[in-house]
Amino acid sequence: MFSRGIGTLLAFTLSIGLLGGVLAFDNTRKDNLAVYWGQNGAGSQQRLSFYCADDTINVIPLAFLYIFRGTGGQPVVDLGSQCSDWNAPVFPGTDLVQCPSTLAADIKTCQAKGKLITLSLGGGTGQVGFSSDSQAQTFADQIWNEFLGGSSSTRPFGDAVLDGVDLDIESGTPAHYAAFVNRIRSHSSGASKKFYITAAPQCPFPDANIGDALNQASFDAVYVQFYNNFCGLNHPSDYNLATWDNWAKTQSANKNVKVYIGAPGASDAAGQGYVNAGTLATFAQNAQKQFSSFGGVMLWDADSAFSNNRFDKAIKTAMTASAKALAPQAHSEGGEVTSTAIATHSSASVNKPSSVAAPASSHSTAPKQKDPTPEPEPVKAPHEILHKEPREPRVFSRFFRL
Repeated sequence: MFSRGIGTLLAFTLSIGLLGGVLAFDNTRKDNLAVYWGQNGAGSQQRLSFYCADDTINVIPLAFLYIFRGTGGQPVVDLGSQCSDWNAPVFPGTDLVQCPSTLAADIKTCQAKGKLITLSLGGGTGQVGFSSDSQAQTFADQIWNEFLGGSSSTRPFGDAVLDGVDLDIESGTPAHYAAFVNRIRSHSSGASKKFYITAAPQCPFPDANIGDALNQASFDAVYVQFYNNFCGLNHPSDYNLATWDNWAKTQSANKNVKVYIGAPGASDAAGQGYVNAGTLATFAQNAQKQFSSFGGVMLWDADSAFSNNRFDKAIKTAMTASAKALAPQAHSEGGEVTSTAIATHSSASVNKPSSVAAPASSHSTAPKQKDPTPEPEPVKAPHEILHKEPREPRVFSRFFRL
């Protein structure tokens, strides 16, 4: 249905960017800012284009596609009040939502400004995972056709082509995710634009739910969650960015992978781990100096950060200034880089009753698997989850029960 015109659309978008002097996304920078959108973290979420109005944010993962195989064999997407199966039509025989045309337009608007718009898979309430490499590859085909550079009669964002996928896997095992990633890479190898693949592991190393896949397949960046865990920003003695930097250089399938410091965008955006803008800026500036793999900061989420006195802008401004001071030859007067330049989460309830927790992670100085998963309960959409205090001592995850 949407196979025609996608190539033309990509070429047109690229030409507009070049003519308008738009700076394309540069994954080698040390001051990129990735901010999740879709879960109405502060209860006042605006449409996507609102968060692309200035140059602050570089990457926006849409959160979340939280069920891999739903009704009719189709995935389920929940973007809170902006696009979900409870406030928008679905494709017949499925729970796959047909998002408003305004969202597709917003995606294109943001991309025309040089920002990456990706789709985050999983989240704290996700029904995720694969039983075989073959199943993972089939799902990758589906994601490619319905959200990325392929074609399908069931594309939630119409002819808008997302820039990649993010794996925010918080349950199950890492088995077969490498096959999924490699299949996406295979599809994108002949594409007219680059597609990005990222992950959002929790800071305890290795992450129990996606860790092995990070070693077996090529990721462009990892948004490490340094919150809701004992290696978080609020526990500096256990803060382990150095471990993740070492992983990037010695174990990652992609030795150029970038590691981001993941942080809450406001004090109520996580169970624990929030630090003020000045403290987070210091963490980021130190990382710019110490770790060659450092790529920037990730925030959960856009609504929370914007409502918190533009927390996002404060962090971006500090990172950019520090990066320019470290490598002034790489930056123009306007703060843009030349070709030689250097280089979640919580949800607030929206119109629905809340609750359900994700599997939690425990901290250890040695690699340790997460605590056993509780008995499964009926799955809830991501927007139905509220952040509260940790449910057990020394056990944390991104989403918590009421």
